Amino acid sequence: VCLTCCSRDVMVKIDQICHKNSIKFFTGDVFGYHGYMFADLGEHEFVEEKTKVAKVSPGVEDGPDTKKAKLDSSETTMVKKRVVFCQLKEALAVDWSGEKAKTALKRTTPDYFLLQ
Repeated sequence: VCLTCCSRDVMVKIDQICHKNSIKFFTGDVFGYHGYMFADLGEHEFVEEKTKVAKVSPGVEDGPDTKKAKLDSSETTMVKKRVVFCQLKEALAVDWSGEKAKTALKRTTPDYFLLQ
């Protein structure tokens, strides 16, 4: 479900319905130069391709680059990952007065507060 130009209450209500029924939910809007997008994908599983790191044998090469691990682009592994998304209601109910929230505030874009 994709929503735009809806009130906060409508977005929260539809997200709760979608989350309960395991339906993916996206919402967003734009206000001039600023905008927001929120995604509730519930429990989302995906596969990520990782490049293997080749270990350098000691004594084979000389110089400062020998200590750095080298990426071997020919060998990759597939890693299965799982992400659990929060609901819109939880994302909007963050308590910004705690110590943990103060450090998160530095990494939070000001556009987050457009929803507030």
